[in-house]
Amino acid sequence: MPRRGLSLTVLVVNQLLAGVGVASGIAVAALLVEELTGAVALAGLAQSSSVLGAALVAIPLARLAVRSGRHVALATGYALAMTGAVLVIAAAASGWVPLVFLGLAAFGAGAAAGLQARFAATEVAAAGFEARSMSIVLWATTLGSVAGPLLAATGDAVGIALGLPPLVGPFLFSGIAFGLSTLLVATLLRLPKPGSMATDAAPDAPDEPAAPDAPEGTETDDELAPERAADAGGPAPAAEPIGAWRAFSTAVREPRALFAILAIVCSHTVMVGVMVMTPVHMTAHGLSLSLVGVVISIHIIGMYGASPIVGWLVDRIGPPRVIAIGAGILVAAALIGILAPADDMLLVPLALGLLGLGWSCGLIGGSTLLTTSVDPAMRVPLQGATDAAMNLAAAASAALSGVVLGAAGFAGVNVVALLVLVPLGIAAVRSMAASRGVGVS
Repeated sequence: MPRRGLSLTVLVVNQLLAGVGVASGIAVAALLVEELTGAVALAGLAQSSSVLGAALVAIPLARLAVRSGRHVALATGYALAMTGAVLVIAAAASGWVPLVFLGLAAFGAGAAAGLQARFAATEVAAAGFEARSMSIVLWATTLGSVAGPLLAATGDAVGIALGLPPLVGPFLFSGIAFGLSTLLVATLLRLPKPGSMATDAAPDAPDEPAAPDAPEGTETDDELAPERAADAGGPAPAAEPIGAWRAFSTAVREPRALFAILAIVCSHTVMVGVMVMTPVHMTAHGLSLSLVGVVISIHIIGMYGASPIVGWLVDRIGPPRVIAIGAGILVAAALIGILAPADDMLLVPLALGLLGLGWSCGLIGGSTLLTTSVDPAMRVPLQGATDAAMNLAAAASAALSGVVLGAAGFAGVNVVALLVLVPLGIAAVRSMAASRGVGVS
């Protein structure tokens, strides 16, 4: 078992770098696609491509974590993101639009790896501190994620000075940050393999259990099979690995696990759908790229800045209550988004900040509830499947948000966000009823 302090320190530093990498590119991705294609409706495909890429690699990264360790999976994700940043730069310089979407899809692997790092934190956390450890790692993303959008104008100037097209320069910063993340986790981070955590969780267990005072032959052959195999010098029969979709299909039949999954999926879908159209909405009303960067930075502060408090609340009052608080905050953010003018530099940042805070409550509360509501053998496969479902839903939201923005404006985007929260409310009622022993059809 690696030292908790060292592992958390490496994860914290890595998340800072990854935050710069993700936020630098995402802050201008929609604007870049709109510039290259000349179509506002296609701007949402920028975030959609990135989120879809994150969804596609979530399950393979989870499998890689089981087979080779979390550090290998995380390094692979960040290396793919670095490759994606390079592809975006090359595509924009050449004017080949399809390559931009391919690069953004690979770029999404960085977000997938960053999200899986939250589960890595729980694997080295002391009992009862899982949510707080997760929140510390997420909080570390704050500095990098806030700095990324603020560096958008500087990155754009650097790119233009190097002869690159406008809005491409920030991806230079992304590529460098992801390259450093890859080196850091590949060389310094070591975590226990998820498959060995159940064994490591009980290090003080005796090598041989004491024989009970029972008549000989009362144990079944199945119960004695592992011991007989060990006595014969062979390994105990290994349990069949659980696949991601098998774990997912099993979990959705349990009200508590389904509530956790929908907390993650719905919170992320709402956040992505509204956030990705905010820069397009603001620039269409004449606001500068610098002001867009400020608003996105406030949004990211909401996402990560309060995460230690959110983690503390989860450990203190329980995940379901924190999820409910997050859902209420998301509703408030959507209502402000419906009513606020695009050039209101008080209400628009407030809405985006609340949007990030509601996401934080849903993600940390849902991830903690997911980890504690299923058997250990299902955790890593289910985590990968849930992240894949979360990103697939968010990819669809990002793709449709451009169409909704063109047809119904920014208010329409926020109305759709409110509708996405309805399944979460239904799942909350079913989970509460099941915990009280009430049958729900």
